[in-house]
Amino acid sequence: MRFLANPSTDPHFNLAFDEYCLENVISNEPYFFLWRNRPSVIIGLNQNAYSEVNLKYLDEQGITLARRVTGGGAVYHDLQNLNYTIIGRDGISPAPMVEALRLLGVPAELSGRNDIFVEGRKVSGYARRVSKSQEIIHGTLMYDVDLETLTKVLDTPESKMRAKGIESVKSRVANLKDYLPGFGSLDEVQAALQEILADGDGPMDFPEGGLGEVKQLRDSKFATWDFIYGHSHEAGFTRKAKLPCGTVEANILIDHGLIKRISFSGDFLFDDPAEELAVRLEGCRLERDAILEALAGTDVPRYFKGTSSTDLAGLISY
Repeated sequence: MRFLANPSTDPHFNLAFDEYCLENVISNEPYFFLWRNRPSVIIGLNQNAYSEVNLKYLDEQGITLARRVTGGGAVYHDLQNLNYTIIGRDGISPAPMVEALRLLGVPAELSGRNDIFVEGRKVSGYARRVSKSQEIIHGTLMYDVDLETLTKVLDTPESKMRAKGIESVKSRVANLKDYLPGFGSLDEVQAALQEILADGDGPMDFPEGGLGEVKQLRDSKFATWDFIYGHSHEAGFTRKAKLPCGTVEANILIDHGLIKRISFSGDFLFDDPAEELAVRLEGCRLERDAILEALAGTDVPRYFKGTSSTDLAGLISY
């Protein structure tokens, strides 16, 4: 297959690159490119960012959140994860990548709905999208991914991972490094896979001015709050914390990143019922700064004794 090069590690740019190629780099034959992201979590098109990802942990660790235009679940990427994209027509599949791994000595096989397994353990997930006359498959290849971080970024209060823990995750997934003892780094593996997949074919020409259009698509879509958070569909969840007023539980319903409804319960002390304050938060972004702005001028201690707007915003936003 012919190929493109994308050395970027910016997840928002790379997802824009995928979409741009699908829509604008048209070919009668399949083509591919290999790429990596700096530490990031990529959620599926229809997932809710607030209920699927530990946003507080991402913020603390400087991990980027991004949304792709294909379905499936949230995945963690770091620089020890290699991503691949194949674009073509008429039912393309990850089979070329599976065969390439086999040629490197990895007993890989397609299994399940959208996974590549090695000896019963998952090493890759992939997703698909059809657009116009072409379709895209893009997926991960975990080489030496930090599995502890992978677990933490997806460990929300609603997550099954909280009970299963890191050891359980390790039993279900695998890093390809364990199956590629002859390679010293992911760079070497990437070069070998590139050579096998290309099979003697050369690079493709990228449209003139295309990189500028990719950057514009990144800035206008993939890196925006509206796409990453605002695209989230309706979801409900609970935040609970011990505040100066007592234990407060916030029951939150959000839709497209905005608070649709919020109510408070707990053993906290108050002068006036919190329902009055809750109304002020409806339609607000589920972000700390936006909540503080909505609470500006409100006497929060009337509703939560001894509690500041900063305390309350910290409870609601994370």
